[in-house]
Amino acid sequence: MANYIPELADVDPEGFALSLSSSDGYVYESGDAAVEFTIQSISKPFTYALALGQIGQDAVDAKIGVEPSGEAFNEISVDDVTKTPKNPMINAGAIAAVSLIPGASTEERFDRIHEFYSACAGRRLEIDMNVYASEKATGNRNRAIAYMLASFGVLDGDPDEVLDVYFRQCSVRVTSTDLARMAATLARGGFNPLTGRRVIEANVVRRTLSVMVTCGMYDAAGDWVSAVGMPAKSGVGGGIVAVLPGQLGIGVYSPRLDVRGNSVRGVQTCRNLSSQLGLHFLSVTRESSSTLRAVFDAGPGIRVYEVQGDLLFAGAEQVLRTAEHDRDEYEVAVLDVTRVDDINDAARGMLTGMRASLSRVGKEACLVDPDGRVVPAERRDEYDTIVFRTLDEAVDAARQWSAG
Repeated sequence: MANYIPELADVDPEGFALSLSSSDGYVYESGDAAVEFTIQSISKPFTYALALGQIGQDAVDAKIGVEPSGEAFNEISVDDVTKTPKNPMINAGAIAAVSLIPGASTEERFDRIHEFYSACAGRRLEIDMNVYASEKATGNRNRAIAYMLASFGVLDGDPDEVLDVYFRQCSVRVTSTDLARMAATLARGGFNPLTGRRVIEANVVRRTLSVMVTCGMYDAAGDWVSAVGMPAKSGVGGGIVAVLPGQLGIGVYSPRLDVRGNSVRGVQTCRNLSSQLGLHFLSVTRESSSTLRAVFDAGPGIRVYEVQGDLLFAGAEQVLRTAEHDRDEYEVAVLDVTRVDDINDAARGMLTGMRASLSRVGKEACLVDPDGRVVPAERRDEYDTIVFRTLDEAVDAARQWSAG
């Protein structure tokens, strides 16, 4: 835990929460998903995105670089040549980003940041005034950074006023679900799937996610990209936000930190999710191309779900959630994967579990899989799945089940 901020030293070290938001806004939650904690450094990519949206990339690039620093997040340093912060994910870059947010006063600048965070989360976020006071009282290292930046002409504004806004932005309270929804907003290119509101432009999101890939996990960024493969940002409050572009957003909370300032269990959770569900962005061969091609009734009590494209976790989740939502409207679900191009193990396991899930509520399910992409012919005994070569064969069987 971040013992150098007194208020953060008192949190429950055993707290844990995981939330996942699909690109259409549906959220899965586990653990202490309603517990609020302070956003801390997870605020950095969002303020950076706001600055890009407000004043443009050229103006931001003139004050903040985009290169990994290879240093601790709170290092008192700048680029040797440009004398500007090396990237917006370390404290120096984040403080500079705050100074770039337009505002005639400290309050106006912070209000603009606060409203943007809330728009990304889809609800009004509050400030933890105790954490704000604690950070302000103990933030001498950040003061040293701010005055160093001012001496190089980087800061737009009085260093103490900029720092006041920075301390407040770090003290915004969020839940793991708020983080997942903020991540889903980035995954959708700046469109909040919960509210239906465009929060930021897609080109700004692309730039922000690029910097999150290379710099978001500080000097553990290389290991993170190799093992997890999602743009992400951690915070010393114990949170991690991760984005799979076009597909989903993840929010994790667990206060125990490693030596780099990243949540220990949060990092391990993201590693496991990426490995088990195939979420590494280099594994997503076609962005969110797994879609339901058609849903239709093939007779009384028979509903067909036709799938096309690459079937990865996000696509399989959409198919199963749709079938679950519709289950009172049919007796037999027919899943047709004839037009599926590719599938990974996570999606295969999810789809082959569809029949068992429906059987528990007295329904039946079958699979049209002529090429054995979901269930290879030599492995059919391993799965509780009834497989047909054509849709007509599956529908005929479904009629017999319904009649019986």
